[in-house]
Amino acid sequence: MNIAAKEGSLAGRVALVFGAGSSGPGWGNGKATAVTFARAGATVIAIDIQADAAEETRALIAAEGGHAEARVCDVTRSVQVQALVDDVAARHGRIDVLHNNVGITVMGGVLEESEESFKRVLDINLTSAFLTCKHVLPHMLARGKGAIVNVSSLASIRYSYPYVSYQASKAGLNQLTQAVALQYAKQGIRANAILPGMIDTPLIYRQIAGQYDSAEAMRAARNAKTPMGRQGTAWDIANAALFLASDAADYITGVCLPVDGGLGCMAI
Repeated sequence: MNIAAKEGSLAGRVALVFGAGSSGPGWGNGKATAVTFARAGATVIAIDIQADAAEETRALIAAEGGHAEARVCDVTRSVQVQALVDDVAARHGRIDVLHNNVGITVMGGVLEESEESFKRVLDINLTSAFLTCKHVLPHMLARGKGAIVNVSSLASIRYSYPYVSYQASKAGLNQLTQAVALQYAKQGIRANAILPGMIDTPLIYRQIAGQYDSAEAMRAARNAKTPMGRQGTAWDIANAALFLASDAADYITGVCLPVDGGLGCMAI
């Protein structure tokens, strides 16, 4: 349940959510986070490479009386990212929160994955966050305050599936997060990462289900792996993102926060 958003902890703020659409029916992490931010009072810029996915999220927010815009952007293209960021800053006069939720998985280890695929995954999962930070940071620094929340993965620190490019890109995202956090801490910028564990979102049915005999088998196996005996939901990630984006986390920066039902504590 999405409880934390009711506190209005982002009232009056402008939040960019990259990857705000869902990769399929249901609630993905980005869509849930965008809605959560809006429920907490933020004006949300819902950004996705798919126009219909961004618009769906905007419409959900508008239906609840929230404020949102739908925007399309290829986050691997610096020119597109800069144009969008500068436009939002010019029209709204501020950017308070940057949330990076863009990511894909490609199955395969070092021998199975092609060089082209490896580079593509790093570009989408890691370079995208570098580019959004690069273009958002000047606006945050000008105001002396800002919160960056990157969605990484528990796979960045422990093995789960054979998807080497995903693991490498998310590990890089952790270090990018900490580098930004430390370099700009004295200028009022906070940067943190969320490490989702086994989360039941549309993405796993599109990009991970092939590792199992059926979707039912996948759900059962993922539930069984987690100490709590169940997968998390997109709302678990959204509530963590809201906390890290809000002033409630004002003295928290450089943290890679597992949201995993205790999975990261288990012996491998």
